[in-house]
Amino acid sequence: MQASVPRRCDQAMAELNLVQAVNLALARALLDDPDVVLFGQDIGIHGGVFRATEGLYQRFGGKRVIDTPLDEMTIGGLAVGMATQGLKPVCEIQFIGFIYPVLDNLANHAGRMRTRTRGRLSCPLVVRTTHGGLVRAPEHHSDSVEALLAHMPGLRVVIPSSPRQAYGLLLAAIRDPDPVVFLKPTRLYRAFREEVDDDGMAAALDRCIVTGEGADLTLVAWGAMHADARAARDELLQRGISAEVIDVATLKPFDADTLLASVEKTGRCVIVHEAARTCGFGAEIAAIISERAFPALLAPVERVTGYDTVVPMPRLEKAYFPDKRRIIEACERAMRYG
Repeated sequence: MQASVPRRCDQAMAELNLVQAVNLALARALLDDPDVVLFGQDIGIHGGVFRATEGLYQRFGGKRVIDTPLDEMTIGGLAVGMATQGLKPVCEIQFIGFIYPVLDNLANHAGRMRTRTRGRLSCPLVVRTTHGGLVRAPEHHSDSVEALLAHMPGLRVVIPSSPRQAYGLLLAAIRDPDPVVFLKPTRLYRAFREEVDDDGMAAALDRCIVTGEGADLTLVAWGAMHADARAARDELLQRGISAEVIDVATLKPFDADTLLASVEKTGRCVIVHEAARTCGFGAEIAAIISERAFPALLAPVERVTGYDTVVPMPRLEKAYFPDKRRIIEACERAMRYG
């Protein structure tokens, strides 16, 4: 049988920002698979609060791009019901601070469905929502609760750091047979553009990505913090420090092998995330290094994180989130050992 050639959507190989790349991936998924259904608050006629679904209602109709009431608990329950009955729902929670009512359905149903039914049912749903801050948003709009989500068995947790990644990882999430929480860094929505080819190719899930090689220390980040880590790496090179940057991309399941190979080469590690420090996902990464790469360490693992407080209002948010200066200071502390 001759292999089919992937169909292209309206935009093929274009310079897109992250929101546009998400829109392109959603259009591709709707075009290629009649079981894919999108729904959420204002995603239909108005194209979503960030315009991530702009034009999809007009193109695919109200039975596949559905506006819902402002009711996150119902959105989560609807997604589980659809997924267990043969559809592939992709639901949107406008801001991650409103995801807590959805956790009931994610933890008690979506993540357990395959085990509960002994493999008879799976739950191929995707929850799309924002991640992180520094966009001058009000309360509840700038949270980073990826560690809470990663702690729930049965869920994948994915965070892209670029438009091209967002396209490939979202397609992979939609095609995955189990539930995926897809966290989009709000600060990167329109921060930069890059070429995105609408080739229908999904990116590999469950992989860390080495985005810059180095020899002196390993710098680990995800989401919007990856850009800050890359900026810190460039300045560290001017100071004679060669940092290897790892973009985690999929937090759960976590690709420990790529991380450990880097740490065994460099002997030092600095982990950066926006979330609060206590029980943040960086602590899990540090524990993995301690358990499996301790003999290679030349310095204690450093963490550069948010603080154990509620994310402050816009006037103080720059003082809360990690930045290039704090990352460089942590790297220099690590270099003073050994």
